[in-house]
Order: sequence, then C-alpha cells, then structure tokens
Amino acid sequence: MSAADLRPILPKSAALLPFVVLLAGLVLMVSEPAVLVSLRHAVFDHFQRLQPAVAPAEPVQVIDIDDESLARIGQWPWSRTVLARLTQRLSEAGASVIGFDVLFAEPDRTALSSDDGQLPAPRTTASDQVFSHSLGNVPSVLGFALGPRGASAPPDGRLSLFAGEGPEVFDGLHRFAGGLFPLSELSLGAGLGAINFVPDADGVVRRLPLVLALGDRQVPSLVSEMLRLAQGASGFVLREDALAGRLLHIGLLRIPVSEAGELWIHYGQLRPDRYLPAWKVLNGEVDLAGLRGRPVLIGASAQALMDLRFSPLGEVVPGVEVHAQSLEQVMAGHWLQRPANAMAIEVLVLCLVGGLVGGLALRARALMSATIAALLLLALAWGGWHAYAAHGLLLDPAVPGLLIALIFVSTSVARHIATERRQRWVRQAFERYVSPNLVDYLVSHPEELELGGVRRVCSFVFTDLADYTTLVESHDPAQVVSLINAYLDGLIRIAFAHQGTLDRIVGDAVVVMFSAPLVQADHAKRALACAGEMHAFASAFARARGAEGLVWGQTRIGVHTGEVIVGNFGGATIFDYSALGDPVNTASRLEGANKYLGTLVCVSQATLDECPEALARPAARLVLKGRSGAIAVSEPLFEASPADGTRDAEYEAAYALLALGADSALAAFERLALQRPADALVALHLGRLRQGERGDLIVLTEK
Repeated sequence: MSAADLRPILPKSAALLPFVVLLAGLVLMVSEPAVLVSLRHAVFDHFQRLQPAVAPAEPVQVIDIDDESLARIGQWPWSRTVLARLTQRLSEAGASVIGFDVLFAEPDRTALSSDDGQLPAPRTTASDQVFSHSLGNVPSVLGFALGPRGASAPPDGRLSLFAGEGPEVFDGLHRFAGGLFPLSELSLGAGLGAINFVPDADGVVRRLPLVLALGDRQVPSLVSEMLRLAQGASGFVLREDALAGRLLHIGLLRIPVSEAGELWIHYGQLRPDRYLPAWKVLNGEVDLAGLRGRPVLIGASAQALMDLRFSPLGEVVPGVEVHAQSLEQVMAGHWLQRPANAMAIEVLVLCLVGGLVGGLALRARALMSATIAALLLLALAWGGWHAYAAHGLLLDPAVPGLLIALIFVSTSVARHIATERRQRWVRQAFERYVSPNLVDYLVSHPEELELGGVRRVCSFVFTDLADYTTLVESHDPAQVVSLINAYLDGLIRIAFAHQGTLDRIVGDAVVVMFSAPLVQADHAKRALACAGEMHAFASAFARARGAEGLVWGQTRIGVHTGEVIVGNFGGATIFDYSALGDPVNTASRLEGANKYLGTLVCVSQATLDECPEALARPAARLVLKGRSGAIAVSEPLFEASPADGTRDAEYEAAYALLALGADSALAAFERLALQRPADALVALHLGRLRQGERGDLIVLTEK
C-alpha cells in the first residue's frame, strides 16, 4: 500500500466542490430554465393560496354575458341596438368608465340581410351608429386583440399616446405584428385597449400586460385605457425609477410593472356579487345606483364563449375576472411586485448562504451542519413568505433554496466519500497494529469502547526471542530494527491468519489471545495451531539469518488456557483492549519455562484438554515461581502427523516411570539419551535423576 493510498485527509480539490456547485447554480439561476421558472411560479402561487387578496368593500362590477343571458336574449353576437341600450343604462347609472372585454371587429350582422338570404359584404349599419352614439355618452373602452398578423388595421389616431425616458424602457414589451380592431366608426366615441393575456408555460395567467408593442409603437391594455379615461388623463408615461423599478404613470397613478410592462396580479377568491347578469340589467330588474362613480366591465362567463383562464388559486375564471381584479388592485394601490433587483437579491442569498452551507458541510459535524443548513433553509422560506405577506414582494426562496440544498447534499456526499476513504485508511493502518478481527468487532460493537470487561475463557500465546539484548548490543541498530520488524511482521501475520487478537508487543515479544473479542469455540485449537506455525516460521527465520552470518536467537513460546476478564482497561484517555487474570501470567511463565526445560514451545494441560487430537509429549509438572500448585505442561510434537498416530512412545514410557518415581526411570532415560543426544528434555530429566531427584514435579525459582 502506497502513501498516496493511505492519505487520510479530504483532497484539497474537494474543498472547491461547494464553490463549483455554487458557480453552476448561479449560471443555472441566471439562465432561468423553464423548470426553475415553473418552480418559482409554483411557490408564488402557493403564497397566493395561503393569503389571497383581501376583497374590497365595493368590487369592480361586471355585467356578465352568462349562459342565462344568452338563453334569454339570444346567441352571441347580440344586436348593437341591444348593446347600445345596455350602455345607455350604465351611463344613466353614473358608471365612471365602461370597458368592453369583447371584440367588435365586424358590422352588426343581425342588421344585415339580402334577398337570397346571404349576408352581404360587411358595412356599417344603423345599429352600429346607434351603438357608437351611446359610447359617446360615457367614457368607454373597446377591446382589441393583438396577434402575429393583422386581421384589420388600427383606427388612425385612436390609440392613446405613450412617452418614455429613453426608448430602452420599451425594449422588453410583448411585441405583436398586427391585430384585430373594432370598426373605426365605433371607436370614434371610445378609447381602445388590448384584451390580450400572455399566460405562462403552464397556462396560468399571473401577470396582465398594461403596455404592449404593436410594431414600433406602444399600445395600452383595456385596464390601462379604462384607468386613463376614468381620470381624464391625456396619455401614458413609462419610466425607470432607481428604487421602485419600472413605473407606468397614468394620470395620478404610479403602477409598478415588470420589464415586459406587466402587472403582477394578486388574486382574490371569486365573488358572486361582482357579477350582474346582462339580461337583468337590460330588463331593469336590478338596482344600478351602486354603480355611480365606479368602473364597469362588460364580459362573458358563458361556457359557449370560451373566455376562460387559469388563475394561481387553482380556479378557472372568466377572462373579464382578470381585468376586474387588476382594476381593483390598481385603484386600491395594492401591488404584487417582483422587484427589478429580485434576481440580484436571490443571487446574493445563494452566494452567502450557499457558501456558508458548503463550508459547514465540509468542516462541521454531520448533525450540526445538517441542522444549521435546515434552519437556514427554513429562514430563507420564511423570508420569502414575509416579503410577500407583509410587503407584496415576490422574492423566490425556492430556486436558491433548491440550489443551496444541492450544494449541501453534493458536498456532504463528497465528504462522506472522503470520510469513508479516510476510515478505510485508518482501518488499514490500524490493522497493521491491531488485529483485524478486533477492528471489525469494534466497528460493529462500538459500545465495547466503554470501560469495563467480561469474564471469558480464552487461550494465550506468548513468544519471546532468546538473546535479543545481546543481538541489539552487538549489531548495527538500523540492521536490527529492520530484521526485528520483519520477524514481528511474520509472527503477527500468522496470529491474524488464525483469527487471533494481538494483545501487545513488548520489544521482541508478542502476546496473542483467542476468543476475544469474538467468542471462538475452538480457541485452544487455534492457539496451539498458531504456536506451531509461529515456531516453524521463527525456526526458518533463524536459519536464514544464520546463513547470512548473523547469530539470531531461537523463539520460545508459551501457550495456556483459562478464565480471564477481557475488555477496555485503558482508562478514559486511551483505548487498550486486553485481558486480565492469572492465566495471562501463567502463559507468560510457560514461555519463560522453556529456558529451564530446554524446549521451544511449552503448552499447558488446560490447553491440551481442549485439543484431544493434538500430539504432545509431557514435559513436567511445574510449580511456577510464587505459586503453590503445580501445572502439567507438555511439548507439542508439531512435526508429527495425527493421521498417522505418530507419538513419542519411548519417551512417554520413560516419563511414565519418572512420574511414578520408579527406580527404572533412570535407566529408561539413559537409553533415550544414547539414542537422542540432542534431545534437551531427555537431558533435563536424566540430569535430575542422576542428582537423585524423583518424580516429574519441578519447582521453578525464576520466572
């Protein structure tokens, strides 16, 4: 594993991630793709549903061409004499201005006829003249519709004039090439206003154009012209204000409009009292006294006339309703306004909050950063709502909030990936010093990091390198360190291969325990097998060093099994998963007993009892220093094959005599000594017998 693979920190490039996402979010926000615009509109619509416009005490009145009026008076279009009579009644009632949300682009066809029953070519009729005359008795506005092509020409000199501070104020208007206009004879006594709606992509009418562009000139909407005539103003002025943004001046009114000359409509709920059926007005069945000094709109709610629109409140409303609520909004001086600097404000919020959230996601703890990010997003949502509810400002919390959440999520994911990489690095590095099974166990059971322990029967393997001090003193330390590292690495690899837990390393000594932290039913077998493989490795390592001319000592190993307490005993400041109990000390003493016995591996009977198939020859019953009881120990026969049943029968027979204290034990060991002059254990017992000692009990005076 290279150093680059073990780099435990978040790459420096990852720290740039929130700023990269922030930059991408800024580009996305400024470019305003349709999906983000739809999201913004959905939030504004939700605001209106939560707090619709407050209904005025006296709504703008609509004379409604409803289904019943069509049934009583006849299908549309009605005779112009009927419309003249309707206009006259409203004039007599004192309406301040009348707006017709209908088109009169053709002569009155109900007054035209020919001998063959066919309609002649359009021409002005007497009924048209009557209607035109009635329009001259009260300020009136006829609607016209703009479109991509001109179906009729605008009446010369009948469109109101616009002025502006520089031609650029008109650059963003909705532009049309032509339109469908009322008959010039009708417009002699009335103003003209466009009845166009420009719905958003989802079909919802959220804004009403008050100024539109017809070719190179500006034309008013029906609402704008009605407001002008109601005040007796001469024209319109469109200006740019440094603070208030773009304003449309109509007489004394200063109306904030968008760059496209649109009024944001604050919708209220539909009001039945706004509508007076046209047939009742014509028949004199309603009291019109309340219309004095108020604007009146004439429009259709009849399903057959198909003048229906979608509102942000989720309602389908007649087109005349949009004009009526727009008039009420302007006359009340109540605005919904998306400020000219709204985008700049939202970009600033995105930069500040997004940068903060990204920085927190990189540096703070997950719970803290997530909590702060959530609180900031809630504050952002509340700010958007408060701007709307208290000040009528449309500031979008959704798009910046979505991008801020994206910054947080992407940065958190990057940090999570980097953290996992760092944890893998720590795990891999930690496993070089601590048993992998211990690492795995603690990852799955972090509660074990708490102080304390549990009682458990475990097996222990202790190793020690003979003449280590002499080796260090007689050779170059750098060479010794390199070799001892290779030596220890080999022992530890063997321990880990047998799922042992590295308890500690002390200089050249290694302590391995089994059945902790994970319970292993075969812990004694694992310990014995581990000791055998360590013995083989250590012997081969010593031979290899000897071939290099280096005197490398033999490795002595002690193995014992017993009940201990295992757990974290390192205190509050350090973690030390270890075992405490007499069996730990016994295993250590058995390793040291090899020096007296002349063996390299010494295993207790407690371990062998758990390994009935293991082959070993009894070594002695030892009374360890400081102990009163004896412990039976043996020397494992690692080279023997259990399958062949190979045992050291001659030695076992001689040892049995020794254990019984028989006089014949001396002769038996003398025969073995002649056969095995290099057998240290035979030489030990032979020497004891020649000194007059009897039995297999040995009392050690040293550790």
